[in-house]
Amino acid sequence: MTEIPEFLNALMIARSPSGYEFETQKIVDRYLEHAVDEYKKDSIGNRFATVKISDAHPTLMLSGHMDELGFAITYIDDKGFLSFDTIGGHDRSIIPGRRVRILTQNGDVLGVTGKRAIHLLDDEERNEVPKVHKLWIDIGAKSQEEAKKWVRIGDPVVYETPETTVMNNTHNITGRAFDDKAGTYAVMEVALRLAKEKEKLNCNVTAVASTQEEVGCRGAINATYTCAPTVGIAVDVGHATDFPDCDHKRFAKIELGAGPIIARGANINPHIFERIVACAEQENIPYQIEAETHPTGTDARYIQITRGGVPTGLISIPLRYMHTPVETANLEDIENVVRLICAFALSLKVEDRFEF
Repeated sequence: MTEIPEFLNALMIARSPSGYEFETQKIVDRYLEHAVDEYKKDSIGNRFATVKISDAHPTLMLSGHMDELGFAITYIDDKGFLSFDTIGGHDRSIIPGRRVRILTQNGDVLGVTGKRAIHLLDDEERNEVPKVHKLWIDIGAKSQEEAKKWVRIGDPVVYETPETTVMNNTHNITGRAFDDKAGTYAVMEVALRLAKEKEKLNCNVTAVASTQEEVGCRGAINATYTCAPTVGIAVDVGHATDFPDCDHKRFAKIELGAGPIIARGANINPHIFERIVACAEQENIPYQIEAETHPTGTDARYIQITRGGVPTGLISIPLRYMHTPVETANLEDIENVVRLICAFALSLKVEDRFEF
């Protein structure tokens, strides 16, 4: 039977909407703090796990963001119903009718997202995607006073979802927030593995669990200033487009289980791209190439342009149903991303600069 790695599963269980990454930070702390040469935190919540050779060696920075989508409470009405707004980019059509957990200073509060029942909508309203301000969260309170005993304005909210699950004895797994707990796992697992073969490295490796990517890649900006890396690799998720109604002429062809996605385009240093491909072929790792014609919606876009500029690559984990409570990934893809980054790190030489 396929098993989910313990570290990955722990990350998936943790709740971490952008700006409220506390639970995931604790998981990263537990697994990495005493396993690497240097470990530190910063004021925006990033975590830095470094396998250190010396200050004279170049530094490879790896970034996988640990925040996820969520909501925040914005108003409590006189009957105890809660208004909310989104954290990150949601598909509004799937928000109603969900169980949610409000993460308060006194523990979780269970709620449900409500809207008018379909029987109470006119024909025009039935065809509309509900606007967020027309939805609410019901926590069973009878009044504003009662609700305020349980929750505060600004409390973060996440979907309540079943545990991460292997799908029918395949390598596919489904759960909440593979975007980007899978990337966090990948970069931190690379640090754990490289710490055990440090003598083979010609560079320092700093794995960053970055914060606030879903609201503008904010953690990556601070992290890149701090690391001042010679080379940067972002690890995120990418759209698997192997679902029934996909037009591959519009969205390319990316398959779940077919290997890491290696980005190529203006946001990507061309020499880094070629080196990643060479490492994949040398290690017999299956891979897919995705053309990125704009700055990517990942940490890579800011790693590339921070300080004097950083030669940057992007490796993505294929994912179906992104930004939903049932994101679906493939364990072999995740493992192959880890293997590929390890091979890339071990390929780096002191003289590599990737200028063009």
